[in-house]
Amino acid sequence: MFFVRTASERDLEKVRALLVETWHATYDTFYGVEKVNELTERWHSLPALKARVARKNAEFLVADDGRQIGGMGFAAMSDTQAKTAVLHQLYVLPKFQRQGIGRDIFAELETCFPDAERMRVEVEPQNLHALAFYRAHGFAEAGETANCGDEQSGLPAIILEKQLLG
Repeated sequence: MFFVRTASERDLEKVRALLVETWHATYDTFYGVEKVNELTERWHSLPALKARVARKNAEFLVADDGRQIGGMGFAAMSDTQAKTAVLHQLYVLPKFQRQGIGRDIFAELETCFPDAERMRVEVEPQNLHALAFYRAHGFAEAGETANCGDEQSGLPAIILEKQLLG
């Protein structure tokens, strides 16, 4: 049984391993192993994860069963869009997917931003499982970007948005 809790620095090695495994399982077929290695090194390095743990107006969660971390989520208030929380990461190890871990992490993240009126997430257009997950949880298409995650990624994404009930 996994319990959702706030992440700490002592979790980051396991979170990084989870992200590397999940990213290769999900994105190798879309981007290739080399590009996934490049992105995981940049976005999922220990310094990058430490910065997320320390970030103000943000929430970094893990799903922990006492032995391992099966999922993680990170969201933060937008620096550029008023009253908008951005879901930057929501990943579950492949062997634990479709067991409610992502749902539980998302349900907690949804409640962490009382001043937010909406939540946004960027999703790879070919990631049909993620698109179905977010649509099932109330998100609708709000646009697209040519640079998912950061200005240099070169990765297209669909922007989904959900109204929050404050």
